[in-house]
Amino acid sequence: MSQIFNLPDVGEGLTEAEILSWKVAVGDTVAVNDVLVEIETAKSVVELPSPYAGRVEKLMAEEGQTVEVERPIIAISAGGAAPEQNASPATTEPASRDAKDAGAQQAALVGSGPKADSVKRRARKRPEPVSAEPAASFPLPSKHVASHALAKPPVRKAAQDMGINLHDVPPTGAQGQVTKKDLLNYAAHMALPQATQPGESPSSFWQATEISDDRIERIPVKGVRKATAAAMVKSSFSAPHVSIFVDVDASRTMEFVKRLKKSPQFEGIRVTPLLILAKAVIWAAARNPQVNATWTDSEIQIKHFMNLGIAAATPRGLMVPNIKNAHELNLRELAIALNDLTARAREGKTQPAEMSNGTMTITNIGSLGIDTGTPIINPGEAAIIAFGTIKEKPWVVSGEVIPRWVTTLGGSFDHRILDGDLSARFLADVASILEEPALLLDM
Repeated sequence: MSQIFNLPDVGEGLTEAEILSWKVAVGDTVAVNDVLVEIETAKSVVELPSPYAGRVEKLMAEEGQTVEVERPIIAISAGGAAPEQNASPATTEPASRDAKDAGAQQAALVGSGPKADSVKRRARKRPEPVSAEPAASFPLPSKHVASHALAKPPVRKAAQDMGINLHDVPPTGAQGQVTKKDLLNYAAHMALPQATQPGESPSSFWQATEISDDRIERIPVKGVRKATAAAMVKSSFSAPHVSIFVDVDASRTMEFVKRLKKSPQFEGIRVTPLLILAKAVIWAAARNPQVNATWTDSEIQIKHFMNLGIAAATPRGLMVPNIKNAHELNLRELAIALNDLTARAREGKTQPAEMSNGTMTITNIGSLGIDTGTPIINPGEAAIIAFGTIKEKPWVVSGEVIPRWVTTLGGSFDHRILDGDLSARFLADVASILEEPALLLDM
């Protein structure tokens, strides 16, 4: 009997994941907890262990394919029967009712798997086939079909977000469904500056022209990039941003970092000015608690704990893992946590739990040689701090111009929660620590 392993929700409400690489092949024998496949979700790369022991019978999804949560991805023969040699990787339905039952009753993985109260979806009826007009040489828009436009839920959601009526998009799917490629191509053509001629419909114009320039590189929007885009658009258009900036004499921070590097307590630990800024943000948030908050329309939730997010540029895109309960860590512990967090992010090993429940974020644009910027607030938070590069510049001290190490802090704040004066007080408190880090010794 085949035991069907469905793609679990390994994050918090994720709807799909991409199959990156299979770690087993048809015919392999696997034990419980052996790694079957590596997947990429909107938040991280995750290895899925097997909930069953047996022989791999079918791989039901291909590498590079995006699969919806709770869809079958692999069949494992419990009795060790010979595998099907001609199994199609594109198969997406269990072979029998028993297989469906086995898939529905699969053991939940630790920290993953479908929710216990998940509702089974009703099988969708296929529409009656409709013949195309004889003169049409290109698939007709689905508005010519008597039934509603066929499309997967992610495509429907994307069309809704883009303001596109799926009935206007010519489908090319095998069953007459609108695919992601159809939707993106339609959106691209609708954005072209050429207007249709009088009496010419948009669909006929679209059929007559096709983007085929091989100078255009096409990168699928998925995984971290897709999630980041959605989050930034949501934050940008839902939270009214106010941004402020302050130049800071960070000369004493630079001296403090040098002393820490020589300290036996920090031997073997990487110490940078980012460590001092992180501690300064925690300290300033304790003095101004409302910056560490979430807006919910009905209430403002002030968090009396700090899960400090650090924006990290990785090969997979921008990720913002956070240090849980950073307010409880001393300077040495915070340095270790920062190093571990950034190393895992760059290696692509950040787990979904590390990306959730952040309360405030730092983006270290100074590491790229940038002076300042207007960062977009991470959704669910009220503030984000941009840390600019530290440069030696002329600075006035006691009426004299002398060279000092200067940086610029930029902060973006949710104006629904924070007024200008509170935002300014918070950023000024952060700046005061960079100007005199010895204040941290009292913490």
